[in-house]
Amino acid sequence: MQESQTPRDADLIIVNTCTVTQRTDKQVRQAVRRLHRENPSAQLIITGCYAERDPDALAAMNGVRLVLGNAEKIHLPELVEQYAEFSQGKIIRTPLDGEIDCVLPPMTHTGGKTRPLVKLQDGCDARCSYCIVPHVRGPGRSARPENVLAEIQSLVESGFQEIVLAGINLGAFGQKLKGQPHLADLLRRIVEIPNLGRIRLSSIEPMHLNPAIVEMAAAFPVIARHFHIPMQSGSDRMLRLMRRPYTAARFRDLIYRIQRELPDTGIGTDVLVGFPGETDQDFNETCSLIEELPLTYLHVFPFSPREGTEAASLTNPTPSHVMRRRLNALLELSRSKNLAFRRRFVGKVLPAITLAREENGAATRVLTDNYIHASVPALSIDPNRLIEIRIEDVLPEATFAVIH
Repeated sequence: MQESQTPRDADLIIVNTCTVTQRTDKQVRQAVRRLHRENPSAQLIITGCYAERDPDALAAMNGVRLVLGNAEKIHLPELVEQYAEFSQGKIIRTPLDGEIDCVLPPMTHTGGKTRPLVKLQDGCDARCSYCIVPHVRGPGRSARPENVLAEIQSLVESGFQEIVLAGINLGAFGQKLKGQPHLADLLRRIVEIPNLGRIRLSSIEPMHLNPAIVEMAAAFPVIARHFHIPMQSGSDRMLRLMRRPYTAARFRDLIYRIQRELPDTGIGTDVLVGFPGETDQDFNETCSLIEELPLTYLHVFPFSPREGTEAASLTNPTPSHVMRRRLNALLELSRSKNLAFRRRFVGKVLPAITLAREENGAATRVLTDNYIHASVPALSIDPNRLIEIRIEDVLPEATFAVIH
C-alpha cells in the first residue's frame, strides 16, 4: 500500500465516525459517498460510533470493504491485512467489555499535533435519556494510572508542552480500578512529573467534578485554568427528563466555587436545545442561568432523537422554527459572554502555547491557559512553545496580543 497525501490517491481510506446526531450520520454517509466517487478503486474501512450503532447501513454502501466496531479499533492494522482480499461489506463487531482496561494508544507520533490527547477513560455508565454514547462506546472503563503516567512522561520527553487529559466521562476515571483512584489522585501524581509544561482537562460532568480538582488547579500552575462542564439545561424539570443527576442550583454552586478559587479561569459548558417538551419557561430558565453565571463560552446542540435512547420515544417534539429561534438566541448569548470575558484581559499578561502560523504567515495563533484563542502578529515562533502574551485588542471575532 503506497503512502498518499490525499484520499484521491489512496489505496485504503479509514473513516472514523461519530453518531451523536442524525446530522452527523448524514455527514458520514455523504463523506463515504464522496470518497468512493472521487476514488472508486480505494478500499474504504469504516469504524467508530456510527459503525458500532448501525453497521449494516454502512456495510451496504458502495466501496466499503470493512465495518469495524469500536472494540476492533486497536486491531485495525491486523484486520486490514487479514481481510485484504475481502471486497465488500464485512462487519466485525464484538461487545464492548466494561471489565477490561481502557486502551491507552501512544501519542508520541501524532503527525505534528501540538496538544496531544491522553485518553485515560472510555465508555459511560450514565443513562442520560437523550444520549447514544453508552450504547456505542460501552460501559465506563479506565486506563491504569501507571500507564497514564508513563504515557505523559513519554510525551514530556518528546517535547510536548501541553497535554490534554480526555475521556468519554473523564470525571468517572478510576471507578472500576482496584482501589478506585479518583481523577484528583491521578492529577497529584501527574503534577510531580519532571519538566511537565501544562496539563489541560477536557470536559468533566458536574456530578464528577471533585472540589479537590479545583483546589489543585488553584495550587499548581501546570494545570490550565480552564474547565468545560456540561450543563445541558438550566431548568430542573428538563434536567429530570434528561436523567441528569443534579439540579440547576448545584450547577450554579459549582461554577461559583470555581470562580472563587480561580477568578480568571475560562469556563465553558454544553447546552442541549429543544429537548421534547421544552417550554418557553424552561428555555428562559436556561438563559437566565447562563446570563447569571461567569461562563465564557457555550457549545450549543439541537436535540436529535437517537434510536435506542429513552428520549427517542417522546412524542412532543419542539417545532423546527422554535428550535432555530432558541439556537440563535443561545449562540448570540455565547458570543456576548465570550466577548465580555476576553475584554477583561486587555492589557493583562497571560501564559499561552503557540499553535501554528496563520495561513497568510503574518501572525501566530496561540491559546492561553484560560482558553482564549489569540493572534500574535509577526511572531515567528514554532508551534508547541509556552510563552507569555499581553492582550492588546479584542474584537467580536478575534483577539490580538503581543509577546511579553
